[in-house]
Amino acid sequence: MPVTTKIPQEHLAEYFDTFTKRFLRDGSPEAVDVEVLAPEWGEQYEAHGDRLVGITYDRHTNALELALETGDHRVYQPREVWAVEEPNGFISTIEVVRPDGAREIVTVKQVGLRPVKRSAS
Repeated sequence: MPVTTKIPQEHLAEYFDTFTKRFLRDGSPEAVDVEVLAPEWGEQYEAHGDRLVGITYDRHTNALELALETGDHRVYQPREVWAVEEPNGFISTIEVVRPDGAREIVTVKQVGLRPVKRSAS
C-alpha cells in the first residue's frame, strides 16, 4: 500500500538522490506529468508525458529540480514537499507547495520498456 510522507527540507537532497540512483538510472524510461494548481490560473500542465531523467534538490538555491529530457523544471523555495511512495520505494507522486501557495503535482509513471524477445525461426 502506498505511503504519503512529508519530506523534511534537510532530507530533500538525499531522498531524491537515492530515488534517482535506484529508479531512474536503470535504462528504463519513466514518464512524468507536472501539473500546477493555482487559484488565479486554475489547472495548468507544465509537462505531460516527458521522460524523467532525475530529481535533485539544491540547498544553495533552495530549488527542487526535475531533469526532463525536454529541459529542466525547477521549483524555488518550496514550502512543503510530499511524496507518495509505493511499497518498492518508487515515488509515484510528488506534491510541492510553492511560496505563493500554489501546488505542483508531479505524477511519475513507470513505463518500463522491456526488450522484445524474438523467436528463433
